[in-house]
Amino acid sequence: MPRPHPSPDVADPAAAPATAQAPADRAAHEPPVAAELRACRLCADRFAATATAHAPRPVVWFARGARVLVASQAPGMRVHLSGRPFTDASGQRLRAWMGVDEATFYDRSRVAIVPMGFCFPGYDAAGADLPPPRLCAETWRARVLTDIAPEVTLLIGGHAIRWHLGLRDVTAAVAGWRDHAPRVWPLPHPSWRNTGWLKRNPWFAAELLPALQETLARTLDPTPAQTMPGETTR
Repeated sequence: MPRPHPSPDVADPAAAPATAQAPADRAAHEPPVAAELRACRLCADRFAATATAHAPRPVVWFARGARVLVASQAPGMRVHLSGRPFTDASGQRLRAWMGVDEATFYDRSRVAIVPMGFCFPGYDAAGADLPPPRLCAETWRARVLTDIAPEVTLLIGGHAIRWHLGLRDVTAAVAGWRDHAPRVWPLPHPSWRNTGWLKRNPWFAAELLPALQETLARTLDPTPAQTMPGETTR
């Protein structure tokens, strides 16, 4: 089945409905870098040269004070069109892994979604997703993460794991999750393409996910008696 191409009326962010990129709740706690990021066109020529020939549309979904960072890969075609991250089967699986509902997941004051590339990178000639341009992370990542300062970080897939931990073997990184928890959690990408990996590595669901869900429940709904290991209440 051929890949869909961006619709002309939404491929350009300037033509997209304002509600897709500017929900009413975003202005209150967004750092100034968010507006700059939305206006970014650094990769316009790169994206125009892809099989989809699309315009940049940075998907910005974070606010100051978010306790959890989801460091993902890059928006797919569906997210490029909607302006809302993880609106697909991968998002359903990720939320199940986290043990959170949609309302919690999309609450920017609690969960920041900061991909390695903020725009859909396009498809190659074979119809496969292109990797996120490194230029995006080099330009924006440090500024965004400084403004957010999350307590817990989920590294989704190889690109995020390599950037944040310097590890190239995703399976080894995820298997060594105890070396980084409870602050950092290396995870495989929740794509359907990794269903086989999940079946071959049952420890992921049996051991890692319960620990992750416990940490996130404590972090997203803290009480004075619920603090991260090594911390004291303030």
